[in-house]
Amino acid sequence: MPYVWHGKLSFTHMPVYSPQAWKAEGSTQQDLMLPGVVVPSSGLPQVERGTLCAVTLLGNRAPVAVAVATMSTAEMLAAGMKGKGFAVLHTYMDHLWEYGDKSYPPTLAPLVTDSAEKESAEDEEEMEGKEPVISFSTDPLQHVDIGDLSLKERDSCAIVVGKEELNENRAAETAEGANTEVQQEAEDSRTPQEQMDALFNQCFFHALKCKVKKSDLPLLTSTFLRSHMFPCCPAGQQLDIKKSSYKKFSKFLQCMQHQKILQVKELNKGVESIVEVDWKHPDIKAFTVPEGFSSASAAQDSKSEDREQVYHAPEIIPLYGVSTKMIPLFQESGHRKGSILSSSEVRNIVINYVKTNELVDETNKNFVKVNPILCDCLLDKSEQDEISNLRWDDLLSRCLERLQPLHQVTFFGQEPIVRKGNIEPIDITIAQRSSNKKVTIIKNLELYGLDPQRVANILQQKVQASATITPVPGTKDRVQVQIQGNQIHHLAKMLLEEYQLPRKYIQGLEKAPKLGRKK
Repeated sequence: MPYVWHGKLSFTHMPVYSPQAWKAEGSTQQDLMLPGVVVPSSGLPQVERGTLCAVTLLGNRAPVAVAVATMSTAEMLAAGMKGKGFAVLHTYMDHLWEYGDKSYPPTLAPLVTDSAEKESAEDEEEMEGKEPVISFSTDPLQHVDIGDLSLKERDSCAIVVGKEELNENRAAETAEGANTEVQQEAEDSRTPQEQMDALFNQCFFHALKCKVKKSDLPLLTSTFLRSHMFPCCPAGQQLDIKKSSYKKFSKFLQCMQHQKILQVKELNKGVESIVEVDWKHPDIKAFTVPEGFSSASAAQDSKSEDREQVYHAPEIIPLYGVSTKMIPLFQESGHRKGSILSSSEVRNIVINYVKTNELVDETNKNFVKVNPILCDCLLDKSEQDEISNLRWDDLLSRCLERLQPLHQVTFFGQEPIVRKGNIEPIDITIAQRSSNKKVTIIKNLELYGLDPQRVANILQQKVQASATITPVPGTKDRVQVQIQGNQIHHLAKMLLEEYQLPRKYIQGLEKAPKLGRKK
């Protein structure tokens, strides 16, 4: 932009007004609409499609943006001056401007010769409550080098430059206030969904730039959202993926992966992790931390994050899928192969089936008579000739055993995930190493939304023993925590009391060393 201000780049110019025609500060790829274009008394300048134009504010010849015409002058007039006329390529205070010296637009006196146009523009400004009006300079002298000016013209230019220096602070304050209003208008004009999308993008880049380190990778996507993006959310706002256009956090990350900002992989079955981040990506480098988030506070948050972050245990619900063999029993209730049911739903369907077909034993209502469908679905071949009645509890347990096991996991702030099979428990084992030393090995932490690296760091601080992350033997891209000594007592306290995980999902707690006096 400084090259344009000092006349080193020359463009075709066209007068434009109305702040609503284009959002100025920090905008990228915004359209400039034809209703905002001012038609001078001398007529529109002749431009062709693809012609570059410079945007200026009324009262200042210093351009604040560069745009390209999307149609010729003739096409603009034929369209009745309606529709998109220009596509903005570069603006004052955008990412490209930030790579330069970040200077403010100089105050260059306007060279308006048509008094009628000046008068009309002043009237328009008064009607708009003296709002800044956007215009395109049409003066060919704008791009004349100062060396080509006469002595008189040089004196006039010196006076202009002197005024510019005197009014620099005032112009900066005025531009800042105007830009704040324009930015506020842009935010107000967006739909709630667009605002939530923008909030997710802001927190995403903020987290990558200030909170996530290379040593944190691989990083669970759930941990990234909960531990890194949530703390980056401005005060008074809340991230809600359902209110965005993505609907699911996995889709948001897929979008970022398509832009080659990061790479997401399924390191464990049904569990995605961020395995790579391109910190040299232009979008990450160009992101600036919003006001209210100082670099010092960001560093402090990063240091205290492990200590302050609250873990929420996932909600785990066992589910059942209708298998081929069980279709005859469930088809009367409208279910087919692959239908997913909870245990209570299975129980109700079986009870209704028994009552509808009058299978309750009349002599003893604790038993159910076995009809041909129940026989085929629930009895083994060796039992079909021997069993004619089943107790209610036996009937229901046999039914659940013959359905396909599934489970649903719901992590805090995320959509439920349904996986095949029963969830694997957190596996804790004790292994013997050289010199009769023992190590504690913990697997499957990722399945419960726990970051193995974070667990290793916490254990290392608590027991003052070396803790490392190692690959799980015989698997691809799966890791386990290994810490010196038998640390099951500390693990049990952390998993059961601090993380509130049910004991049934933890395997190996019985291997804790027996507490007693040392001899």
